[in-house]
Amino acid sequence: MRTELGRVSGPNGEVALWRRTADDGALVTELVVDGVFAMDDVDTSTERALATEALARVAGAELSVLVGGLGLGWTTAAVLRSPGVAEVVVVELEDALLGWAAEGLLPGLPSTSDPRLDLQAGDVAAAFLPGRYDVVLLDVDNGPDFLVHGSNAGLYGAPGLARALGALRPGGVLAIWSADPSPTLLARLADLPGVADAEQLVLPVEREGRVFEYAVLLARRSTA
Repeated sequence: MRTELGRVSGPNGEVALWRRTADDGALVTELVVDGVFAMDDVDTSTERALATEALARVAGAELSVLVGGLGLGWTTAAVLRSPGVAEVVVVELEDALLGWAAEGLLPGLPSTSDPRLDLQAGDVAAAFLPGRYDVVLLDVDNGPDFLVHGSNAGLYGAPGLARALGALRPGGVLAIWSADPSPTLLARLADLPGVADAEQLVLPVEREGRVFEYAVLLARRSTA
């Protein structure tokens, strides 16, 4: 059984939120953007790892985190559960998702009442203010090679990545979620001026009898 929770047409196309019952009886929420499957919550381990792996590489308290892409809320929720986080700014291109979050329809983020949480509508690139954050998390696409919106392509080029890195304080970490490992993106991150180190975590997930390899790419800004 599949139930439509919401559907909105906007300047970036149609956004739809669905809920279905899996074969084992579990409820699964799906997000479809402009006819493209964006995500579901059959397995949310990699979305949560985007947050936890990045934050594990940052020292200190009173951390400020920028999340690009709200999705179903799992990454944001993982940030809010992490120790030392004082501020979470989430920038989401689709207004509909912000409305559904306020209505409690996103399974990963059933409440938006946490005072540390600041949900904003817009393009995350506009939030890349120099030296503003300790961690920047980008999950706006299914990776650099499978864009939900073609306009996001600039985020993955060297100039866009440099701006994201520049939004970090010294020692801060940029993390990007990808539906596939991306050696090209890893090399691009490693070559950015001001990067102390870059790495790619390959995260296997079993779904429907198949093993998929997702990835989280991380780059740390130099402290110098």
